[in-house]
Amino acid sequence: MNNWVVLLVIGALIFPAMVIAVQPPKWSAMNNYDQAREKELMERAADWRNGPVVYQIIVDRFVPSKKLDSKKALYSSPRRLRGWSETPKQGKYLERDGVWSHEVDFWGGDLASLKTKLDYLQELGIDVVYLNPVFASLTNHKYDAWDYHKVDPVYGSRADLADLAKELHRRNLRLVLDGVFNHMGKRSPMFEEARRNSRSRWHKFFKFDEKQPRGYIGWADVENLPELNLENPEVQKFIYSEPDSVVQSYLRNEGIDGWRLDVAFDLGFRYLTDLTRAVHAAKPGSLVIGEIWNYPEEWHPAVDGVMNMHGRKLLLTMLEGRLSGPLCSQMWETSIDDAGMNHILKSWLVLDNHDTPRLANLLPEVWQQRMARALQFTLPGAVCLYYGSELGMTGGDDPEQRAPMRWDLVSPENEMLELHRKLLDMRHKEPALRYGDFRRLHSEKLFAFIRRTISVRDTVVVLANPTAQPVKELLQLRESKFQDVSKICDLLSAASFTVYSGTVDVELPAHSVMVLKVDTADYPNGYNRYDRIF
Repeated sequence: MNNWVVLLVIGALIFPAMVIAVQPPKWSAMNNYDQAREKELMERAADWRNGPVVYQIIVDRFVPSKKLDSKKALYSSPRRLRGWSETPKQGKYLERDGVWSHEVDFWGGDLASLKTKLDYLQELGIDVVYLNPVFASLTNHKYDAWDYHKVDPVYGSRADLADLAKELHRRNLRLVLDGVFNHMGKRSPMFEEARRNSRSRWHKFFKFDEKQPRGYIGWADVENLPELNLENPEVQKFIYSEPDSVVQSYLRNEGIDGWRLDVAFDLGFRYLTDLTRAVHAAKPGSLVIGEIWNYPEEWHPAVDGVMNMHGRKLLLTMLEGRLSGPLCSQMWETSIDDAGMNHILKSWLVLDNHDTPRLANLLPEVWQQRMARALQFTLPGAVCLYYGSELGMTGGDDPEQRAPMRWDLVSPENEMLELHRKLLDMRHKEPALRYGDFRRLHSEKLFAFIRRTISVRDTVVVLANPTAQPVKELLQLRESKFQDVSKICDLLSAASFTVYSGTVDVELPAHSVMVLKVDTADYPNGYNRYDRIF
């Protein structure tokens, strides 16, 4: 009998301990998880490289200079100075210079004139100004550098560039330059000397090859673009690895905030990694973006982010009717999972730029353009706007898409500009759109996803119907903090829907997009007990 008593006493002691051991985590453990999540989001929010709005500018084409009379000698043959109202046209090949005549047509913009329009950019809501190359060179596009350490005189000087960076920083904006470090220009003094003298220090800077018709390797076989020999340690020192190198000097001296690397896919992982480390060492928190048209996986940390041309391709194909909305969203989800959210958030989502036709030419229907922009502003990553696209500027293949900025289109009557103003305002007000997570929503017809932080007050539901028919669907919301019978309201229209049991019945007209947020005004007070406000 005494043995039974002993067993009962032992059981009374052990059984509660077993019960406790299999209990779910207490609130303290859950709070630890929330704190870790909150810390991650705070780090994302503090990093300007996550989800900014980037505005791309070709300096020559943005604002006409007020000093053209004193600068006319800088546009001597083969350069030609055009009138601001002229449209770029395809020219003829200039054998002596190895360029097309439209590559040496100029419109007269410079760094000083660009500064006069910073109010416009700031009021628009731009975070980062990205300039196409500014190095001394022959052409208007300047991807054929003559001297990396010199700003082309048609644009100004390095002092002018430093002044621009200083003024942007005063306005809490950033400056990113275009780095062209795979090749230089045929008429660069460095290349000309290297070609004449095999004992010159510059000779091993380039890829001379007697088997080539021209005796050297040009990028994409372009005569005017002799490739640099990045395998040469002296080239690495000159370009990025020394404190006085090209890459580091502009960060240290002019105060720029990062580099966009031209044809980064050709530089390869090793040199990109070394260059990115040099950039970060010269200026902690600076940015390296690679022009990489490939699938975005594995390019981080060789670069901080890519120009997300893969995401662009998916969106354009869907809007052309050649890819369904659900499959497009599934592909986006896969690419984010493969590349990692922190890489995608720093990548630039581009719809059009100097290498592509303008969006208005790519997608001629207004609904296509509006949906493309709405998705660009709500998907993960930085928004990269090409100058004038917010105005609905048109332009076909090179050189038409590089036409001068249409300042005459800046008007409250311009519906495309007003759409961009609304999207830019929304982007700045909604934290989840800048640095929140991405979750795809299951749908049979829609491109559907949510962006979220740890607070439902930030959660944004994005629904796009690219089909020619209205869509009615029940969607699973995948957000545990949506209260039952709460309203989610479209930020772009007056539409709203009601949440029931973590689902919502939605109805979208043909060719429409909605950006929905929950109305938490009538949520009970106790809601704050589990909704951590970030």
